[in-house]
Amino acid sequence: MLDAFSRAVVSADASTSVVSDLAGLKAFIASGNKRLDAVNAIASNASCMISDAVAGMICENQGLIQAGGNCYPNRRMAACLRDAEIILRYVTYALLSGDASVLDDRCLNGLKETYSALGVPTTSTVRAVQIMKIQAVAHITDTNTEANAGKKFRKMGSIQGDCSALTAEVSSYFDRVISSLS
Repeated sequence: MLDAFSRAVVSADASTSVVSDLAGLKAFIASGNKRLDAVNAIASNASCMISDAVAGMICENQGLIQAGGNCYPNRRMAACLRDAEIILRYVTYALLSGDASVLDDRCLNGLKETYSALGVPTTSTVRAVQIMKIQAVAHITDTNTEANAGKKFRKMGSIQGDCSALTAEVSSYFDRVISSLS
């Protein structure tokens, strides 16, 4: 697993030069508190995000919970929730470190092949990941509302400053998962 600093050192070492991306490293340090707040916003709401994403996926494809569906019986539903949790966890690890290598190495490497071998419909999984992506961006930008969340509403308090770079970064990690499964 690499973070922004390790990646800079490894790339400099590979080219036998000094670390040249000091501006990028300074920007990573400057965004540290925002990055931690974004990770906290996602991690604090993870269980709701996961259950809502899987519920949304099922609402769009009722056959998943019918006899013979991929979320029937309960053990398959539990596996679906577990997999969504793992994906979300590795996306937050990538966001925290500023590098997607942990997501690629520990989560996405062989995931599509495993799902194909088990008969898991990747289109449904992709839809759940898309829903989690929308939720993560809403939590980072603090645009979630009580009208949308109902009793589950939890306002984190807005992250100070412009979060467009963080939302773009977390979106790219979710997009990486989606393209890996597609």
